[in-house]
This record gives sequence, structure tokens and C-alpha cells, in this order.
Amino acid sequence: MPSPRSPSRALPLVELGGLLLVALACLVFQLRLPGLFPSEQDYRAVAGWLSAEARPGDAVLLFPWWTERARLYLPSQTPVYGYLGSDADDLDAHPRVWVLGQPGLPRADAAGFQAAFLPGRTAVGAPRQAGPLTLTLYTNGRHQPRRFVASEAHARARVYLESPDGTRTDCPFDGRAHRCLGASHLYVAPEWHELRYQPRHCLWMHPPGGPQRLVAEFDGVPAGTEWRLEGGLIFEFAAAHAPHLSITHLGVEEARSQAPALSIAIPPGLEGVQKVSRQVPPGEPRTLKLWVQADNPETRQVCLDLLALGPREGA
Repeated sequence: MPSPRSPSRALPLVELGGLLLVALACLVFQLRLPGLFPSEQDYRAVAGWLSAEARPGDAVLLFPWWTERARLYLPSQTPVYGYLGSDADDLDAHPRVWVLGQPGLPRADAAGFQAAFLPGRTAVGAPRQAGPLTLTLYTNGRHQPRRFVASEAHARARVYLESPDGTRTDCPFDGRAHRCLGASHLYVAPEWHELRYQPRHCLWMHPPGGPQRLVAEFDGVPAGTEWRLEGGLIFEFAAAHAPHLSITHLGVEEARSQAPALSIAIPPGLEGVQKVSRQVPPGEPRTLKLWVQADNPETRQVCLDLLALGPREGA
């Protein structure tokens, strides 16, 4: 007969003690949880600060990126960023960035956020507190002024389908989009799309298929700037890599000389925003052709943009 102190009698007591400790820890966590979340009054206080002090061109960055409830309260005129990977985004369209943080939330990695966000940024003043929310203003040393943005200049573009022999078929502008007759999916217009979690306002340009290209031609693109081509395949289509799918080609060339300026090749399975840029010496404004092509256009839905950028702040 086992003694009262044998392991067979003691083990259930150890297990019971462990369960009680776990239950106590869960209870403490649940009791503390309401204090980790902002109240409506906290959000409205932050919204009031931003309404009074945010300038045109400012942006708000959420930390952690998934604290989406803040969007319901913040001023609509100030863009809000928060998506997987946004901590490291240059946000280079914005000279100043307001970081709206909730550092007390479980799994909020403040050290990781700072390592990704702080390079090139300088805090302006001390953080402000509204309940568990913190609001800190930073100057953005990664900012590059926009001298030209194709998605903003789409209305004055000339859009057409171009064959390898140079034959063109115009895609008329209807006041919102340049539509290629007889193909409802072939048009050029600025739209919101997602490239691997990142929302982008960019030009929808679906490749027509075969060697033919869909082209948007822009006058007056300034020289003496950095030309940047950026784009990718939207949503889940980028992840597809079946053997019958083809490489998607994005390109920019000078209209007068037909000289290539920028190009990106997106093989099946390559996700996210792809970028390429070059510094252009000073000179007269150029006419540029922005184009897309894929031998097999199936699931090759493209979102892209062409920009001419000034130098980074402090460069």
C-alpha cells in the first residue's frame, strides 16, 4: 500500500497547484485588460490635437499596426497608415509623421518598432498621453517631394494599345478612365488596391496579352529629378505561380527616342511592391511612356505608378 508521501499521491496536488496559478494569472490579465484599451474620450483627445496642429502633407502611423479602431476618430484629411510592415515604410510622401501608439498592449514590440521607424526621423517635442494612447510628432528625413505623379496626372495622359510594329489603338477618356473599346478590363484609372497587405492608390493597368502593350503617355515629366517606377500584382494574384503564367513586364521609355528608362519584371509568385529608380540630369521636361505587357494576362492584375521626386530632406 503506497505511503501518503508517494509520488502517486503528490502528483495530482502539483497539477492542481499549477492549474490554480494559471487561472490566477488569467484572472489578473482579464482584470488589467480594460485599462489597456483607450476610451472614446482618449481617442477624441488625440483627434482634437491632430485637428488643431496637423499640417497638409502630414500622416499618422499606427503602432502597433493593427490598432485599427483609431481610424474611426482621426481627422479624415490626414492619411492614416497601419498594415503589416508599415513600421519600416518610408512614408516619403510626408514631411512629418505623427505616431499614434499603444505601447502597453500585449505583444506590442516597442524596440522592434523603433529599430524600423526611427532611422531618418527626429522627434519634435515630448510624447503626449491620452489614457493608454501616446501621440508623438516626428520630422521625416526620408521625405522626397513629389514633382510629378502619374496617378494624379492620369486625366491628361494619352492611352493606347501598342503593337510591336508601332500600330496604336486609342483608349478614349470618359471623364474617369481611359477605356479600350471592346475590352472592359483594359483601362487606365487611379484606384485603391492592395499589394501584399499594403494599400496603394495607383494606376490600374491590366496587360492586354501577347506582345501588345497597354501604354499611358505623359507630357511634362520634369528632368533633374529621381524617376521612380513602382508597382506589382494585386491581392492574392501575385502569389500564383502555375507553369502557364507568364512574367509581367512594367516599363518606362522616352517617347521621342524610344530609349528605355526604367523596367521591372515580375515573375509569377513575386509579391509586394517592386521599385526601380534612376537620377535624371537637369534638362527640358520629357514625354514618357508608361507601359505594361504580359504574354499571358491571366491573373496578372497590375497596379503601378511613375513618380518624379526631389531630393530627400537634408540631402
